[in-house]
This record gives sequence, structure tokens and C-alpha cells, in this order.
Amino acid sequence: MTWTQLAVTALWGGLVALERRAFLQAMLSRPLVAATVEGLLLGDVASGLYVGMVFELFFLGGASLGGAHPDHDTLPAVAGAAMAAGMGLASGVESTPAMWALSILICAPFGRAGLWLEHRLDRRARKYFGRAVTATDSGNLDKAARQNLRAMWPQFVFYGLLCAAAAAAGPSLHALAKGFPPSLLRGLTWAYPAMGVAAGAIAVAGSHAPKRHALALAGAALTLVAALVTGGLS
Repeated sequence: MTWTQLAVTALWGGLVALERRAFLQAMLSRPLVAATVEGLLLGDVASGLYVGMVFELFFLGGASLGGAHPDHDTLPAVAGAAMAAGMGLASGVESTPAMWALSILICAPFGRAGLWLEHRLDRRARKYFGRAVTATDSGNLDKAARQNLRAMWPQFVFYGLLCAAAAAAGPSLHALAKGFPPSLLRGLTWAYPAMGVAAGAIAVAGSHAPKRHALALAGAALTLVAALVTGGLS
């Protein structure tokens, strides 16, 4: 993983985090799109596509309803794709379903962590909104534009750095995974389609459905069962 690749990952992660809410909103930040482009940038489209596909299904029904906001869907998708691509680059061959599954398991909690961070950055941005309104009322449009940039830059920096950190962790994770027993690696390989099934069930139920977390736990249970069964067959 080169410094250029880390910089590109940070740039893309920051841009799609902003695109998700602050500007454009052309759905480039959707998990499938954002993760696939991340894989393309790192030369591993498969990682982006297959990691993004699971997260797209998982977050498919997410929507802001009144004061309720869904988990951050872009961060885990881009971070997971970057991590899987980093593992593939370190292995010297194409990434595998086991790598995709491991990256998804590690990066899935980033959705809730990203929402937590987003709420805190939103609170910081409110003071700049008030300043922008005051500047606009006084006719100082240049100052109003600067307030907007000051409010947005932390989102770009923090989310970009988190994605770059996930990419940087890929080679280390690959070195760790080389010590996994073959049964666990086979389990992770079988776990990837199990995750897809669980994510599809969540998409059908809706991301705000009461059974959402139960379905996610079922997916995690399928992952464990897959590892145990394949270990028993070895």
C-alpha cells in the first residue's frame, strides 16, 4: 500500500462523506457506488463491488425520518472496500471472499461510529450556519461562503482519514490472517454469501424495521456456524 494509494483513499472517502449530505447528493455516496469506485482506485474492483453489495443491501431502506437518522452507510462501505483491497494488494493476488467477509465484519460497526461522529460534527456546524445567515443578511456573501467551508472541512478530513486508516490496516490484517487455521479461512469464505443473505433479508424488512438487529445477529451466527462446520469437515 503506497502513500499515493492512501492519499487517494482519503480523498475519495472525504469527498463521498461530504456528498452524502453537504453537497451534490447525486448518490455517489451510496455503498455500492462509493465502494466500487474505491476498489477501482486501488486496482481491485472486485473488493469494492462485493463489499459494497453487502453494505448496499444492509442500508438499502435507510432514510432520515424526522429526528431519526440511519447509521452512516458510506463510511463502512468505503473503509471495508479499502481494507479488502489492501489485503489483496498485500497477498499479491486477487482478493478473496474470505478477505471480503473479514473486512465486512471489522468495518460494519463503522456505520454506528460514523453516525456518532456525524452528530457531533453537525453540532459544531450549527454555529457556522448562524454566522452565514448573519453575513448573508448584511450582504457579505464572501464571508457567508467561508462559513460554509469551515463547517464542512472536518467531515472531509475525519472521514477521509478513517478510510485511509482502513486501507493502511489491510496489509497488516493480511499478515495476521495468514496465521489463521485453514478451517477458519474456509469458514470466512462461506460466511460471505451468508452475509449477503442476511443483508438481503434486512433490505426486505427495511433498515428501520424492529427485527433489523436480530437479522444482523442471525448473519453473525451464520458466520460462526459456517466456520465451525467447515472446520469439522477438514
